[in-house]
This record gives sequence, C-alpha cells and structure tokens, in this order.
Amino acid sequence: MPAEPQFSTPTGSHPGSPSAREMLLSVRDLHTSFPLRSAVLRRRVGEIQAVAGVSFEIPAGGTLGLVGESGSGKSTVARTIIGLEQARSGSIVFDGEELTSLPKASMRRVRRQLQMIFQDPYASLNPRATVEQIIAEAWQIHPDVVPRDRHRAEVRELLERVGLNPDHAKRYPHQFSGGQRQRIGIARALALRPKLVICDEAVSALDVSVQAQVLNLLEDLRRDLGLAYLFIAHDLSVVRHISERVAVMYLGRVVETAPVDELFARPLHPYTQALLSAVPDPKPWDKPAREQIIIGGDVPSPAEPPSGCRFRTRCWKAEDRCADDVPELTTRLELHPAACHFATELAGAAR
Repeated sequence: MPAEPQFSTPTGSHPGSPSAREMLLSVRDLHTSFPLRSAVLRRRVGEIQAVAGVSFEIPAGGTLGLVGESGSGKSTVARTIIGLEQARSGSIVFDGEELTSLPKASMRRVRRQLQMIFQDPYASLNPRATVEQIIAEAWQIHPDVVPRDRHRAEVRELLERVGLNPDHAKRYPHQFSGGQRQRIGIARALALRPKLVICDEAVSALDVSVQAQVLNLLEDLRRDLGLAYLFIAHDLSVVRHISERVAVMYLGRVVETAPVDELFARPLHPYTQALLSAVPDPKPWDKPAREQIIIGGDVPSPAEPPSGCRFRTRCWKAEDRCADDVPELTTRLELHPAACHFATELAGAAR
C-alpha cells in the first residue's frame, strides 16, 4: 500500500475558517535603503531610498498583490521580508515574531515557513543538479522535515502536485520548458511546508498561455494547502486573477490599497488610474471607449525623490500643495486608502 501523502491543509488555516483571517504577515512603516558611493574613493555620498514607509498586512490563507513599475521597490520589499536585505527601520511581524530583530539562527528557522518563487526560471535553478536534487536540497538543510528514506517519494509527490511527470525527477533543468521550470521552482518552494510564499514576478517571464496555467496552479495550491501569497507583479491583469487585495507602489511607497474588485472599479490615485488605463480590455466592444492616460516624464531617482507627493512630477492633477505636503495613505469619506490630496474628487469622477 502506498504511503499516505504528507501534504495536507494546516489545521485551522483553510481560507474559509474564522482563524484563517488572522494576520500572518504585518509590515509597518518599512524603510530599506542602499548606500550611494562615489566612483573614485567609494565614499558614501548619499543613499537610495528603495523602500520608504511601506505598510500592509496579509491574513493566513490570503493573497496580496503588490504592483508598480520597475524600480518602484516591490522586489526590495520582498527581499527585506525574507531577510536577504536589511531593513533600516520599521516592523515585520510574521506569524507573531518580529523579523527585523531576530537573530540569524532564529531567522533560519522562520524562513522554513517563508519561501520565495523567483522571476526567472532559467536562472533560479542549478543547471548541474537534477530536479530531485534541487527539491531535496531543502531537506538536507532542514533534515527534520522529511526523513532521508522518504526523499524520493516526496519529490515524486511534489512533482505530481505541480503538474509534472514524477518519472522526470532525474532530468536536468535544461530538459524542461520555461513553464515547467517554474513549476519546479514552485515544487521547491513547497518542500518545507511554508505558510507564506512570495511570488516575485513569478509569471512575467512566461508566455501568456503558460501564465494562465501557472496562475491556476498557484490558486489551487492556495486553496488546497492553506497558503498565503505576496504576489509581486507589474501587470494588473495578472494580479486581478489571483489577488484578494492590491497595494500599488510608486517610488518606494504604497500609494493605494483596496480589495481587488474595488480597486479596478474605482481607482482613487492618479497613478493607479494610469496603470489601469493601460490594461487591455478583453471585450472592448461591450463597454464605452476607455480614456488612455499617458504618464509623462521618467520615474525620478530614488536617490533624490521629489518633495511632498513623489508622483507629483508626472501627475496631471498636481498643484502647489503637492510639493509641500506629503499625502498620507488614509481613508477619506469612507473610501479605501489612497495617498492623494484629490482622492475624493477622483472618486467622484470615477463613478
């Protein structure tokens, strides 16, 4: 008789249960910066404010989409949460533990519950290792998760769960397509039974048809295993497919956050409106023509961000007060949070 599958939905963490909505990850006023050094003597001459006061929460079993242009700080947020970058200030509470002050030895234990799927499936897998070796490496680092005599059976089970042929465990990454390689990356992320998986542009390098397959797989895994996701992307149409809530980032700050359907129906920040106007409509003949919003200029340097509202240098609504007053990410007139002085006015225009 075959052994019982080792994967199961954690007790009390099914997305529909009351305890599932307890906050698994809480990020508060997170700041991460990098030194800017001179070319000659490598002296510190400034700093790059990659993340400047980011806050959000993810409940157990939930999914938050983090979106924005390249350079907005999304990946730095992810790398800071997982411990690959050092936070300058702020709080990261995961499963009741403050990560910013956690010793390295304890962080290694916590990281078992906090895994990451990387953007490039061609670069994130060791080309000299077989699929079985790639997945089983996590159990060599954490030998108490799966007994050694169960490694081969567990690898086969994981491959089958992510839609790959278990008989291909002895193959090397170059023998798989891009979509299949990303499924291997997903299987590797699942090997340690995580509670939260960070998907850093996990489908952006894949063809559109393959993107849909991988997104459906991720949603099935979330439902079956009670996973929570931080899903980072620049494509809002992809985020809409998988996320419950969305946080929009611009130049290191969150400028708007809302349930996904509400954000698409009534965006309050000019930057969000511009991003949504660029999303292709699959049925344009069913709706009135949508105004295309073109954002002028380039993204400012995070080493010298604009004063006041960071989006003001490219915003068609900007006024003098935008250069002096930093708009808070707060609710206005019972609307969802948006960091814009004109959020209520834009809400009325979006009705």
